Amino acid sequence: MKIKWFNLLVSVSLLLTAAVPMAGGVAASAASTVAPFLKIGPQAVPVDVTADASPDQVLFTCQLGEIPGVICYDPFQMRHAYGIDNLISAGFTGAGRTIVIVDAFQSPTLESDLDTFDGNYGLPDRSTFFTQVAPDGLTPFDSTDPNQVGWSQEITLDVEWAHAIAPGAKIVLDLAKTNDDADILSATKYAVTKHLGDVISQSFGENESCVDPTLLKNEHALFVQATLKHITLLASSGDEGAAQQTCDENSWVQAASSPASDPLVTAVGGTELHAADYCLTTLGCDPTANPAPGTYEDEIAWNEFDSISTGGGFSVLYRSPLFQHLVTRSKQRGVPDVAYNAAVYHGVLVAYDGDWWLFGGTSCGSPQWAGIVAIADQKAHRSLGFINWALYLYSLSPTKYASLFHDVTSGNNSVTELDASNNPVSVTGFDATTGWDATTGLGSPFADKLVSFLTKYTSDQDSKQVITDSTPSPVSGSSRHHFLDPH
Repeated sequence: MKIKWFNLLVSVSLLLTAAVPMAGGVAASAASTVAPFLKIGPQAVPVDVTADASPDQVLFTCQLGEIPGVICYDPFQMRHAYGIDNLISAGFTGAGRTIVIVDAFQSPTLESDLDTFDGNYGLPDRSTFFTQVAPDGLTPFDSTDPNQVGWSQEITLDVEWAHAIAPGAKIVLDLAKTNDDADILSATKYAVTKHLGDVISQSFGENESCVDPTLLKNEHALFVQATLKHITLLASSGDEGAAQQTCDENSWVQAASSPASDPLVTAVGGTELHAADYCLTTLGCDPTANPAPGTYEDEIAWNEFDSISTGGGFSVLYRSPLFQHLVTRSKQRGVPDVAYNAAVYHGVLVAYDGDWWLFGGTSCGSPQWAGIVAIADQKAHRSLGFINWALYLYSLSPTKYASLFHDVTSGNNSVTELDASNNPVSVTGFDATTGWDATTGLGSPFADKLVSFLTKYTSDQDSKQVITDSTPSPVSGSSRHHFLDPH
């Protein structure tokens, strides 16, 4: 099974004017792969105006409220929505820190796409921050393989948006030769043993019960090693709500995703962010009577079309870690821990293969949270490492909790998916409620306040109990050749 593309789940819309090859959902032979559930679109349509405050910035119709139901956000809007702009204005950009992004295969257009993205938003030039490594060799790109095309889209999203949030941080793109579990683990091992960076982003996953038990044990041991090196681990929680594919890939069950379910990992779920559009005088809008672009309005749990939704649920492999005991009220590890915008029709703008697109999925959250952690590392003058203890520290104090997180209390992650015979399979999920829940975790960040909090309340002692008490107990009979899909 392939680590599911919980990330670039972007749907086709009426704005779609050109087709990008999609990673399909048709099962391949058991010995090969299943293509990730990745859809891309709609294509962003530029507007013949420039932003009043930034004459060189191209704007798109989806940023101006011109087409109902199709909303998109650029880096300035996302930063403002979550308070990241306050950190950047104060000089905290992630400078002196490094984000490692683990992905598979490659993106042959990444450098030109990154140049386009950076140029439009005035971000530092690629030559100043970006490095790519392929420790086991770079797989030649096959544009006819939907699996490889899907991963190229994932790579582009990850790099562009980690850079957008932490423009001063270095980025190392660490490429596995395939999305086979063993190859992903090998690339991750290289990042950890070589200590390539301060934070690792993983925008992929699969049904945790389908991971080979020996590989799962080795992965957890590697995460222990990373944690002891003060490397923060992040992973997207999934794009099919509470559902994951069965290990034979023929149907769907309620399950949590690996690697997000590992207690040493901070699991990132998805929301639908509602934030202010651009208001331009050239289009007859009065900026003095409207909020600034990206001003936060509200959020709901991400669930579009009842089929693409924030991953979340409870692990069958890991017991509830101590930091979650009083919050989840479960004996099992709950995911996600935190959340971030993941909606397709409130998506982020991505420059890919010569065009601009809306991308969604929980893959949007992992690299952007990695950017927030890099900023926190810079402010703290150290690598924070394991952050889950600190994230949950104020979760039982309503006033203090509300100062750090947007509590998402509306929506659910119940979904209906199609099995191998195209029959609908409904999987009941979980409701977003007050406090932590198995849809959006603790919620999305007030990043400026959360960064300051993390610099004060993380310590080397935080991970010790979790390391001691978090050995996985794999389900028997699940050993097979597996692949990871991007989230």
